[in-house]
Amino acid sequence: MNQYLAVTSNGMENLLVEELTKLGIENAKPVQAGVKFKATNEQVYRCCLWSRLASRFVRVLSEFTCNNDMDLYLSTSAINWVNQFHSSKRFVVDFNGTNREIRNSQYGAMKVKDGIVDCFENKGLPRPNISKERPDVRIHVRLHKDKALLGIDMVGSGLHQRGYRPESGRAPLRETLASAIIMRCGWDGHQPLLDPMCGSGTLLIEAAMMAANMAPGVKRKQWGFEVLEDFEPETWAEIKSEANVQARRGVKKVDAKFFGFDNDPKVLKVAQENARRAGVEELIEFAQGDAATITRPAGFEHGVIVSNPPYGERLGTEPGLIALYTAFGGQLKSEFGGCKASIFSSSDELLSCLRMRADKQFKLNNGALPCHQKNYSIAERSADEVKGADTNVQIAPDFSNRLKKNIGKIGKWARKEKLDCYRIYDADLPEYNVAIDVYGDQIVIQEYAAPKNIPEEKAKRRLTDIIRATIQVTGVEANKVVLKVREKQKGRSQYQKLGQVSETLEVNEYGVKLIVNLHDYLDTGLFLDHKITRRRLGEMAQGKDFLNLFAYTGSATVHAAVGGARSTTTIDMSNTYLNWAKDNMQLNGCVGRQHRYEQADCLQWLENAKGEYDLIFIDPPTFSNSKRMETSFDVQRDHIKLMKNLKRLLRSEGTIVFSNNKRHFKMDEESLAELGLKAQNISSQTLPLDFARNKQIHNCWLVTHA
Repeated sequence: MNQYLAVTSNGMENLLVEELTKLGIENAKPVQAGVKFKATNEQVYRCCLWSRLASRFVRVLSEFTCNNDMDLYLSTSAINWVNQFHSSKRFVVDFNGTNREIRNSQYGAMKVKDGIVDCFENKGLPRPNISKERPDVRIHVRLHKDKALLGIDMVGSGLHQRGYRPESGRAPLRETLASAIIMRCGWDGHQPLLDPMCGSGTLLIEAAMMAANMAPGVKRKQWGFEVLEDFEPETWAEIKSEANVQARRGVKKVDAKFFGFDNDPKVLKVAQENARRAGVEELIEFAQGDAATITRPAGFEHGVIVSNPPYGERLGTEPGLIALYTAFGGQLKSEFGGCKASIFSSSDELLSCLRMRADKQFKLNNGALPCHQKNYSIAERSADEVKGADTNVQIAPDFSNRLKKNIGKIGKWARKEKLDCYRIYDADLPEYNVAIDVYGDQIVIQEYAAPKNIPEEKAKRRLTDIIRATIQVTGVEANKVVLKVREKQKGRSQYQKLGQVSETLEVNEYGVKLIVNLHDYLDTGLFLDHKITRRRLGEMAQGKDFLNLFAYTGSATVHAAVGGARSTTTIDMSNTYLNWAKDNMQLNGCVGRQHRYEQADCLQWLENAKGEYDLIFIDPPTFSNSKRMETSFDVQRDHIKLMKNLKRLLRSEGTIVFSNNKRHFKMDEESLAELGLKAQNISSQTLPLDFARNKQIHNCWLVTHA
């Protein structure tokens, strides 16, 4: 007998012990991400062919203390490799782990390789060649601190590669993990089984192969042990023949029904092809369907629903997933009473949206991602009872009630003012620390980064509640809810690119049409707190030459142009936003040589600018230290210098509208007077109703010649 290590994922060790015991192994012991046992060649061949949970089997040749590279080399070269494989065979070393002395896995692999080839040379034999692409033999090494395990991979490519899935749907599960999920889902092998989000069909195919008692390795063409010196071809041929016969007979004996649904017809075709290659196509009925509206198929009595819904590891996908899980939970309760469900997900928050109490739960890893599998018993209730129960449950009552109140008050005002964009919630309740803005028929939820003393799981749960409650209260479709995370701004953070959705929306503000982008940037292209400021600029602009500095997407320029400005000049450092400003102007028919745009650092531009203007709008950042700016800018420290440069461009009867977002900003009126300028604070006049709670969102001043 030889010593072996069956490699698996964290959380699957005990399941693998049970499986190996059923395959005739008597001494299996779980270790982290694996199981150790002793076996004959015949037993290990059978394990390789029949294990649904192991990713590979390693013949352990040595376990030793490894403090440095010399320990590694000497322990490797001490093994009689000539007894393991012929020198004509190509090999590769899979080295996993590091320690204080061996800090690089490639270096560790090189020392193992040296020990192996030196063993052959010392016995007067040719050096075996290395082949990373198509090796005959894979050497497996695990190193953790000062403990090393060295062996030969009996399998070759990973056992999850069953041979039936050359292509996959979205984010496919490994076959080994799928098998573990099936084994723990509460299915007895005879009940009907349904996957409402089946993707490429892995869960159902693995279950069907189990029901047919079909060896998962029956389709594999090559095995690592076939090239070893002690390979027993006759023993292997007999084991393989038995499995082939069982596979053919087993399919005909299956009494369970399998149903797979997905809303993507292309992925369903992939699933059908996978089932055909696996030899179980006649057992599984695939059809197009949406988990959010799924109904019980004919013949599905007291069955099991098993699913691996999307988790949403990428920021911004949460609103749609929350709606999906919520609707899916409702369908499970209304359509599948008397059945059982088992749902696998990385997100406890999303699982909570099912609004079901789990009977059992297990921890498993999907790759490096910690996940939960939760099993549910679904009570028999009528659809009306389920709907009534779910409808009567108010999510986050305090938050929901505040949101309803705000919508009633602010929504009425916005309709009267003819505004498509306005804020309906701004961290009104400290524990629900978000801003919620309406943009036409869409909603943007901006989560302010939680304080460090708030546990991450608690913050996630609150955000999930916020999204669910917002969808419930507003009635907006989930695909029209956009989620963003705001942190403390550094410099001109509105220029930060988040994605490349490139989906824009046309909105109306006091009769002016503007373009917003809710997806690609941290900000949307429109600062909502300045809507009254922009309207006022439009009212002041008739027949005047208008200058807009730090113009962003030029929304203030558009208001001025629509208001009858004789000319406009728009300055910003970003070419992206200048082009956006041009698009905004064109949308309103404001085109012509009288409208100028210049890409420049506004502070440097002011140093050398020429010309005269009747109306100047400047809304600089509170602080800026951009790579493209040679010096830093602080609005409190530098606003007088700014005014000095602006005065040079301001006509005698002209007006500067100066705004910034610095809390507790103090205008240096004494220094301003020395420049021959005076200032009037109009902050309260420019604060719209939807920002009335946040009186320091901005401050705004009219600056004129004294």
